[in-house]
Amino acid sequence: MDKTTNGNDERTVCIVLPYAPSVSETFITSHIANLPARIVTVEGWRPSIDGRTVLSLPSRVSHKVLRTISRQGLERETTAAYLNAFRRHGVAAVLAEYGTTGVLTVDACRRLQIPLIVYFFGYDASVRSVLEEHAESYRRMFQEASALVACSRSIGRRLVSLGAPIEKVHYIPCGVDCQKFIGAAPADAPPLFLAVGRFVEKKGPQLTLKAFARVHAVHPAARLRMVGDGPLLEECRKLARSLGIEGVVEFPGTQPHEKLRQEMHQARCFVQHSVEAASGDSEGTPVGMLEAGACGLPVISTRHAGIPDVVVEGETGFLVDEGDFEGMANHMLDLAREPALAARMGRAARKRMEDHFSLAESILALWKVIESCMNVQPVS
Repeated sequence: MDKTTNGNDERTVCIVLPYAPSVSETFITSHIANLPARIVTVEGWRPSIDGRTVLSLPSRVSHKVLRTISRQGLERETTAAYLNAFRRHGVAAVLAEYGTTGVLTVDACRRLQIPLIVYFFGYDASVRSVLEEHAESYRRMFQEASALVACSRSIGRRLVSLGAPIEKVHYIPCGVDCQKFIGAAPADAPPLFLAVGRFVEKKGPQLTLKAFARVHAVHPAARLRMVGDGPLLEECRKLARSLGIEGVVEFPGTQPHEKLRQEMHQARCFVQHSVEAASGDSEGTPVGMLEAGACGLPVISTRHAGIPDVVVEGETGFLVDEGDFEGMANHMLDLAREPALAARMGRAARKRMEDHFSLAESILALWKVIESCMNVQPVS
C-alpha cells in the first residue's frame, strides 16, 4: 500500500511487514495510517506491494527454482527484492515490524545506506526457538540498525541482554485511541468480567476460567465473556463444561472494534491471566488491556512482561503472580462486590491511558525516532 500525507511528501518511509496485519494488530495498522510521512508497505516473505511481488526471481519459475535454491540464495533474492522496492519508491527510512522482519531487510538497508528502525512486539524477543535461530543475525542487526524500538520495558531489557547497544533501544508502548475507546461505567454494569484476546497459551485462558469458577461459586450473579478465537478455544469450552460454568460463560468469537467497545461498556472489569508459554512466548503490551483502560475499566491480570507498565497495582487494577488463579479470583470478587471500587479504578485507568498510552503520543514518539534517524542525529 502507498499512502501520501500532506506536508511530508519528500519523506518516504517503507513499513515492512511479515504478512498483512491481522484484525488484532492495530498497533501496526496505526503506524501505516498515522505516521506523518508518505508510507509504502511491503508485505510477506516474497516481498509484495499491493499484492504484486517485487522479488527479482520471475514468478513463473520461482516455485520450481525455490525447491533447489540454497538458503543463501533465498536471502540474496529477498535482499534484491527489498533493494528494488526501496529504490523504486525513494525510501528515506525503513520501519521493520517485528525483529524477524528486520533481519530480512538489514542487508538492503546497509547497501543503500537507509536507516533501519526495528520494532519488537513480543514473540520476536521471547520465543526461545526464534532467539536461537536468530542469535547471530540479531547481533548483526543490532549493530546495523539505526534504532531498536521495544513496546514494553521488559522487551527493552531483553534486547540489551541479547547484545543490543543500550543507546539504540527506545521504549515506545503501543498506543490506544482514547477518542474511540471511552465511556464505560463499571459501577453501573452488572458483575460481568470481560476477556479479549486470542485463545493461546500465553493469554492463559484456562486460568481465567478457573478463577471465574471460584468467583461464580461465591457470587452467582457473576458472568464471564471471553471474546476471541484461537487454537485453545475448544479446550476452553470443554473446561467450562467440566467446571460447571458453561451456562454463565460466553464465547462470542472474534468481534470488530465497534463491537468491542460495546462489550467494554457492558462490563465491570477486564481480565487476562497472561503467562510465559512453554516456548518462552510472552506478551508485549496487550492492546486489549489498553483499550479496556481507555474505556474506563479496571484490569485484573498478572505480573507478566509489559503488563506492569500498564496496570498500577491497587490503583488502576490488580495484578497477581503467573498461575495464581486463586488470587485472581479474590480480586474479581472484590470488584464484583464493590462497584464503587471498580468505578474508582476505572477512572484512574482512563487517566493513565490518556497520560501515558495515547495513540497520538505513541505515534509522535515513534516519528521522532524515525525522523532523527533520517536526519542522522542522535535520539535524545
